[in-house]
Amino acid sequence: MNSLTLLKGYDLSQLTIAVLGGHSALDVCRGAKKLGFKTLAVCQKGREKTYANYYATKKTSNGEVGCVDEVLLVDQFKDILKPNIQEQLRKKNAIFIHNRYFWVYFEDFSKIEQAFNVPIFGTRDMVRWEERHEAMNQYVLLQKAGIRIPKLFTDFNKIDRLVIVKVNEAARGYERAFFFCNSSKDFDQKSAELLKKKTITREALQKAVIEEYILGAQVNLNFFYSPLTQELELMGTDTRRQTNIDGYLRLPADVQQQVLQYAQPKLIETGHIAVTIKESLIEKAFALGEKFVAACKQAHPSGIIGPFALQGMVTAEEGKEDIVIFDVSFRIPGSPGTMFTPYTAYRYGSSISYGERIAMEIKEALKQKKLPVICT
Repeated sequence: MNSLTLLKGYDLSQLTIAVLGGHSALDVCRGAKKLGFKTLAVCQKGREKTYANYYATKKTSNGEVGCVDEVLLVDQFKDILKPNIQEQLRKKNAIFIHNRYFWVYFEDFSKIEQAFNVPIFGTRDMVRWEERHEAMNQYVLLQKAGIRIPKLFTDFNKIDRLVIVKVNEAARGYERAFFFCNSSKDFDQKSAELLKKKTITREALQKAVIEEYILGAQVNLNFFYSPLTQELELMGTDTRRQTNIDGYLRLPADVQQQVLQYAQPKLIETGHIAVTIKESLIEKAFALGEKFVAACKQAHPSGIIGPFALQGMVTAEEGKEDIVIFDVSFRIPGSPGTMFTPYTAYRYGSSISYGERIAMEIKEALKQKKLPVICT
């Protein structure tokens, strides 16, 4: 969408930073409040207490607490597309900070791309590239960038090593039912079990991604690219906390075998843990980020704007370490814990969150009269 058109009529001195009530909303609101912006969370009825109660902005005898100034309630998250909801956001001069949580409530991403008439901070039509079945997707972009990814198998009959199969769940299409196998026979057996339990559908299985499983230490490289300075920043590094696989890993191997009779491991993300990488890997991490930014500029007129993440494994091969990327986020990642790693402090003197860095970029864009450059 044309950002100049979307910003037409806005009072730029009275901007509100808006976000969907979930994923990284508190991080965004905290950072926006710190930089002097008003904040708003769009919440689904019955799921608003975190924003309308626990972290709502309130006056106390010791000053103001909380970071969410206002909650806009909707019956369902997808109601954000309703004209009256959009009009309320526009009247508040809202700049919307999108995340994965926002997009998954729309089966057709084009509705957000074309019918959401509120300016979005970041590149609005890149999030669909996270979907591996799209013609232009993260694997295509990573390969164009010359970034190493796991070997992909388009035919399960050709599986010749340990692979992870990523297939969407039947109940929650935005979550994936991962399973591991090392041969076509193993694939048939395990997928048949999931189909029988109705954990997955046959249609979803046909679209599944079969990816070489990389042994290593998992790390998310969380970046920020500023079109204003044309500089890349490493915001922080983290790893995932997943259920119920974390529970399995705390058990002795013999007990794991017993538990497998009753429940299969799942890799549903439930949180993140801040981690660091050793300094000898920092240059490699930045090199990956720089390649990714360059590929985005070639693939899209706007390139990547603001937050993105490259998720991968640090492997030890032939006496050296390498980083293999298996997943990409084209928007703010879900971990607020990145600010508790030291990388932003090395640049700014003290650690800052993604929410604060986004607000800093918006404020600088206002100063330079370049808000259309960072909004789509």
